[in-house]
Amino acid sequence: MEIKEQNILTKPILWFLTISTGLIVANIYYNQPLLGLIAKDFDITESKAVKIAMLTQMGYALGLFLIIPLGDKIARKKLILFSMFLTMLFLLTIATVTNLMLLYVVSFALGVVSVVPQLFIPMVAELSTENTRTQNIGMVMSGLLIGILASRMISGIVGDYFGWRFMFYIALGLMILTTIFIYLLLPQTYPHFKGSYISLLKSVAHFAKTEPVLQLASLRGALSAIFTTLVFHLEEAPFLADASVAGMFGLVGAVGAVAAASVGRFTRYVSKNTIISVSLLIILLSWMFTYFAGYTYWGLIVGFILIDFGLQSSHIMNQSVFFAINIKATNRLNTVYMVSYFLGGSLGTLLGAIAWEHYGWAGVCCIGVIFTVFALLAHISLYKKVER
Repeated sequence: MEIKEQNILTKPILWFLTISTGLIVANIYYNQPLLGLIAKDFDITESKAVKIAMLTQMGYALGLFLIIPLGDKIARKKLILFSMFLTMLFLLTIATVTNLMLLYVVSFALGVVSVVPQLFIPMVAELSTENTRTQNIGMVMSGLLIGILASRMISGIVGDYFGWRFMFYIALGLMILTTIFIYLLLPQTYPHFKGSYISLLKSVAHFAKTEPVLQLASLRGALSAIFTTLVFHLEEAPFLADASVAGMFGLVGAVGAVAAASVGRFTRYVSKNTIISVSLLIILLSWMFTYFAGYTYWGLIVGFILIDFGLQSSHIMNQSVFFAINIKATNRLNTVYMVSYFLGGSLGTLLGAIAWEHYGWAGVCCIGVIFTVFALLAHISLYKKVER
């Protein structure tokens, strides 16, 4: 049984969701520029520290699979508030933990419950009118992208001056405020799916098996490497930089992300598939450029801007393509795509760490090239076959 949505998205609520999306998604990225500091604090190797970021991403992928589909079944506001309560509990635990294994476990758990932004995006899609839907989704996505990148910059600076634990106390305070405003401002929405939780998950699997457009978008999204090894690259010669410098590269990446947020306007002139092809080609050439110029600040800055622009442009186009499949199943469609996206990111993090340990920056760039080549080849060879 379908229940028709009655709420209309207002500008103040849209801005609130955009800001909240950035603040909440930041929780799973704060640890990345802090990995060097965490490694020193726990007296562990860099490869062991990278597992913290990897487990957070894996937890996020699991949360996407288990929690996000529920947005089509139960009232989202209740689901969001419960997730926010657990998020605050896990942030407090990370800020005070002294046992490495517990840090691994809680980092994974934090990833599981930090999926609220992926409940906001389908909500925006459903509450918007047909004429404003693409624009509104783009706005919330820009908040998400800026939150990801700004979190790395802020956490690096805070970590250098006040220690890595202090960053998680700040995050806890931000989540307390955000939760209060969610309770006061978030509109009530109604579920579109009537059935058991098992049947809900089966419908997610059904979409994954039967929608070629969604399958290709998910494959492209999965083949994205993550920059968690940057902090180690900057700590070595010729940079010898601290965590705050690594965090500042979040500001650099924000330039590309903000530019990517407006890429949808080009669909007036060229197809979405063409934009995706160009985006993936930009990523590939940027990885090659960064391999040669990545031992200079200017080389890393240019490389990061271009790679982030390509990644986020492709990401936005992917979502634009698969949301059109069924507007009443946006949470389940988003589940398939985002689980693939973050599982691929976790694999990229793991392989990047292994490559760094054995081959340094050249190995990291090689992983980036390999992932992007596979994504580009899959896209070029398959997109015409899956077009509706």
